[in-house]
Amino acid sequence: MSQNKLYDQVFVNNRKWVAEKKASNKDFFKHLAEGQSPEILYIGCSDSRATAEELMGVGPGQVFVHRNIANVVGTADLNALSVIEYAVGALKVKHVVVCGHYYCGGVKAAMQAQDLGLLNPWLRYIRDVYRLHRNELDAIGDEDARYRRLIELNVEEQCLNVIKTAVVQKSYINTGGPSVHGWVFDVRTGELIDLKIDFEKRMKEIREIYDLGAK
Repeated sequence: MSQNKLYDQVFVNNRKWVAEKKASNKDFFKHLAEGQSPEILYIGCSDSRATAEELMGVGPGQVFVHRNIANVVGTADLNALSVIEYAVGALKVKHVVVCGHYYCGGVKAAMQAQDLGLLNPWLRYIRDVYRLHRNELDAIGDEDARYRRLIELNVEEQCLNVIKTAVVQKSYINTGGPSVHGWVFDVRTGELIDLKIDFEKRMKEIREIYDLGAK
């Protein structure tokens, strides 16, 4: 399908989608316009293969989504931090998910010793993850296995960046939530993998250092 045909097809698909939604629930868009109360904040990669709602099988209004290169939660990234602030502070989401995916181009680029211009400061977040876990990663002889493990470790470190934020700390103190989860999407199989990291335990471990004392 050419670029123009794909572009035009989007509007055909939209009209079909609208008709299907109205056929199953004539008030679907009326209710959709009344507001949102998503239970999940999903922070994922911008990769075109890792489509958030589709891979989770959810519909409009159920998930608040933020995507960027390599699912980074940068400590100076006002975009990601604003999304977390709004999702946790205003929307009161119950779960925050950071979802990476195997064969992530951003993570692969961060493993290369080359100047990538404007991407350098962004990829430094991932290179910092490598530095923190260098002993483990360098001990992995197979390059593909090392690549996959860095993707998992990047997810874990970005989840830690989530729980270091003031809005998450305050919410956790006051309500015991939200729960934070690290996932990986396997593009070869379509499977979503829960890394099952105990972030409640990690929250307690790092609180002495990162606690902002906010009530």
